[in-house]
Amino acid sequence: MGEPNIQLKTLPQGDRVMPSPSRGSLAGGLLTEKSNRDESEMAFFGKKQQLKRKFGFISILGLTCTLMITWEGILTVFAPGLANGGPSGLVYGYIVVVTGTMLQTLTMAEMASMIPLSGGLLFLLLDPAQRWVTVIGWQAATTSSTFLAATMIQGLAVLNYPQYTPQPWQAVLLLYAVLAFATFINTFFASQLPAVESLILIVHILGFFAILIPLVHLAPHGSASDVFNTFLNEGDWNTTGLAFFIGLLTSVFALLGVDAAAHMAEEIQNASTVIPWSMVSTVVINGVLGFAMLVAILFCAGDIADALKTPTGFPFIEIFNQATGSIGGATGMTVIIVLAQILACIGLLATASRMTWAFAREKGLPGYGLLAWVEPRTALPLWSIGLTMMITVLLALIDLGSSTALNAVLSLVTAGFYSSFLIAGVVLLVKRLREPAEIRWGPFKLGVFGLPINILSILWTVTGIFFSFWPTTETVTPVSMNWSILVFGATVLLSTVFWFAHSRKVYTGPIVEVS
Repeated sequence: MGEPNIQLKTLPQGDRVMPSPSRGSLAGGLLTEKSNRDESEMAFFGKKQQLKRKFGFISILGLTCTLMITWEGILTVFAPGLANGGPSGLVYGYIVVVTGTMLQTLTMAEMASMIPLSGGLLFLLLDPAQRWVTVIGWQAATTSSTFLAATMIQGLAVLNYPQYTPQPWQAVLLLYAVLAFATFINTFFASQLPAVESLILIVHILGFFAILIPLVHLAPHGSASDVFNTFLNEGDWNTTGLAFFIGLLTSVFALLGVDAAAHMAEEIQNASTVIPWSMVSTVVINGVLGFAMLVAILFCAGDIADALKTPTGFPFIEIFNQATGSIGGATGMTVIIVLAQILACIGLLATASRMTWAFAREKGLPGYGLLAWVEPRTALPLWSIGLTMMITVLLALIDLGSSTALNAVLSLVTAGFYSSFLIAGVVLLVKRLREPAEIRWGPFKLGVFGLPINILSILWTVTGIFFSFWPTTETVTPVSMNWSILVFGATVLLSTVFWFAHSRKVYTGPIVEVS
């Protein structure tokens, strides 16, 4: 990869418009100052304002926190980590992953403050062939979230009606219902999306206590040794240490998506300041809530063997059932998790569509003319929202033929997110070492800590990518095989072919919309 060809210099401070009596109230003047600052920063990179800036700090914090749904996510996917690492592996592994995620977040926050655009640093410094992984990673995440919501609803049905046998076509229809709801909010209700995300943040926090309190109060408790000194290697790996690293993917999956705020940049007021702090705050809030829920569920797990063999498909549902001794109680607690999963799809669809729009704006996608179009009245990239929805619709159909094939596609999420960060992080590190004077720093700057944080975040990311391709057991079958490396490799290959066949003929660098 060649040296990035971009001038990173300081944005003139004279572009701010200070509040004055002629501009109305003090609040109105401050809003004008922030709006002019946002547009000046966009103009610096040759971009004009097309989307409406509706989000503030709380609303974008709500989007990122509830999109990640860490404490809810750790419940839905903790079974693989329980097999590889055991209770203690999950606890200590979670601490490792939160630390690595915070290192990534600090690096991404610095980059987002430097370039507060929906495409971000990745779209300005890299050729289009390398951007596909990011876009497809978000598309896969959207499908994964809707699919989880659909299958959890089926799990609830099994809990209440044991004679019910879940069918793939039913899961697909439930997925479509969740997707339709998310699409409705992102289009017809888009003007109220910030208020919706702020409300969902309240649900996210109150739901945590609504689950934690009855779980801890009603369930039988294990010993501290059971939680903090019990390692398992159910995958039959050579060492428990290797099983521990493979089990890290449980926590990694629950902490993906913190960069969502950066991809909504052109809809956030005072973006270069709000985005980095919302990202850091998201990891702190979700990291703490996730750790508390993980420790609680491990202390209150009861008979883990029964939980892992539950016909609902989700061990946490059986743990709720054991804890409350009531199907009604377990149903009520599970509904909170299902609701959180459904609401997460709103933010995922919004973020994935903005990524698609930003990529199309640089002529990196087929049909970029339509996909980059913004509807004037609503200021929404409707075609990009529609494409994101249709990709999920089509990917869901794979489940009708083979759930293994669908899981292979969805397994791209971790590798897609981590590899896109790796590329951008390496670019920033090279700039830091070779041409630090040319970097245009934003308001959020790590200073002397930037270099070590940048290096450590890259090392962690490489570790995450490496183990994301491993299966959960040493002896694999076509069903238990982790096919993500095949899907990831095919994505990189196809995007490279598309670059040489088409994109290099139309792509001449970042599109300049304004002087």
